[in-house]
Amino acid sequence: MQEMQPPRNYIALPRKRVLIVNCYFDDSRQPIRRTNKIPQAVGPIYLAGAFARESCDVRCYTEVASGPLEDEGLLSWPDMLVLTGLTNGFDRMLHLTAYARSKNRRVIVVAGGPPIRALPLLSKKFFDYTCLGDIEELREVIAEAFGPTYVAKQMLPRYDLAYWLGRIGYVESTRYCNFRCSFCALTGEGRPYQTYDLDHIRQQIMASGKRRRMLFLDNNFYGSDRKHFRARIGLINEMRRAGQFQHWSALVTNDFYRGGENLRLVRDAGCEVLFSGLESFDNDWLRSFNKLQNTSSPQVEMVTKSLNAGVVFAYGLMLDVTTRSIADLRRELEFITGTPEITVPSFITLSIPLLGTPYFYQSVENGTLLPDTKLRDMDGTTILQRPLDDIGEVVKFVNDLQSLRGFHGLMVKHAVGFARLYRSKLTKAQMVLALGNNLLTCAQPLTTSFTGLGWIKARAKPRTFISSTEPLDHMYTPAFRVDSRFESHFKPTMVTDKSGQLHQDIIQSGLGQMRAPRQALARA
Repeated sequence: MQEMQPPRNYIALPRKRVLIVNCYFDDSRQPIRRTNKIPQAVGPIYLAGAFARESCDVRCYTEVASGPLEDEGLLSWPDMLVLTGLTNGFDRMLHLTAYARSKNRRVIVVAGGPPIRALPLLSKKFFDYTCLGDIEELREVIAEAFGPTYVAKQMLPRYDLAYWLGRIGYVESTRYCNFRCSFCALTGEGRPYQTYDLDHIRQQIMASGKRRRMLFLDNNFYGSDRKHFRARIGLINEMRRAGQFQHWSALVTNDFYRGGENLRLVRDAGCEVLFSGLESFDNDWLRSFNKLQNTSSPQVEMVTKSLNAGVVFAYGLMLDVTTRSIADLRRELEFITGTPEITVPSFITLSIPLLGTPYFYQSVENGTLLPDTKLRDMDGTTILQRPLDDIGEVVKFVNDLQSLRGFHGLMVKHAVGFARLYRSKLTKAQMVLALGNNLLTCAQPLTTSFTGLGWIKARAKPRTFISSTEPLDHMYTPAFRVDSRFESHFKPTMVTDKSGQLHQDIIQSGLGQMRAPRQALARA
């Protein structure tokens, strides 16, 4: 059979090389890999779906699972570098930009996600393209930078590039949230809750391949569209019957538990775990942050209702040292660990006045932010504002929180009581999911996985846990030689100056100019 030849006027397009990175600073400020973290970052594989497979070679890298990206070969490889990450990862985006441009002056750098939306004007100074919208905006960037033939006809996540996901699949079935908690970045961005077409959800599930477990990464799986919620449960049942996955988990808001049959629906559809932003057992504190959906029913009653129905209730705890005393916060932790009828938190964080949120503007107006606070410090383990108690006592408390020092005995006792209460209602896998995370937290010093940088470099700078004095991560020192013109890329983005007022970085960022206090704007 004669081989078919291309038409005479056919011109083969040069393939484009694309590197997509999820930028990340670890909370520990050490160069470690969080290979077992749940959920993992999936932004890179969703962004990768914007590139045409037939004309683009795409690689993905996540600094969460793989540690800091310092591979000179990989950083010199791409024609386009696409960066995303959490708000406090903005400086990490600058580091990788400096690396890539030092290796290849023609590389195109695209940045998006929460830090770019929070700092729109500042971002334009550093990146070729700044995406302020949803991930689909990347298709417009590709068309402009490379040409329309490099844009995928259909944008589906590239699970084949997700080397870090393992046996868990990740799917998004809705976008954003219908509530407006004052500390949430989604509130600051003001984007409306959206639902996906069922066929698009089905295509995502199919593209992920057959997995034992599926995690729906929605900010609010329950949402405000009850009809669509039921339709998604129907689709989940359909996909389970087809053998795409067996069990699943999702993130819901606490109003989910007010619906009488909601738990039965999800349990019968194979749901193992629901994560909900409980944040605190103190209703007055919840009201102060406009988290009213968490105050309509007693928290303990809600958690036990879920567990007795055979669905693990997972949640995070937010400790606010600016409005609550250490004694009060300890009492809350003692209450939780002394109540085996409920789960313990999957993670504990300090309150964070994220850029652009109502909580941030309130903190600025009240003058509570500490001097010399860096954007990188907004990680949930660093004291950013003047605490209610003596700073020394607060530092010790925050340091102890990293491994729940002082609560180990209570945690073990809680685990024994929890297992006795729910061993007939939860599967072995659910019991591991309910208890494993908190026990790992207690053993944190023994369970971290360091990169090849070694203990000396990792332990060189002990933490102070105070933003004003917290030393910078090793990543602020270039891993290899970069052009001198990128020196500013390795200086931290400052939120406040030495007097505790908004720093020029923020005032001139697009965020500060919109809503900074009048006195700060006058000084600008």
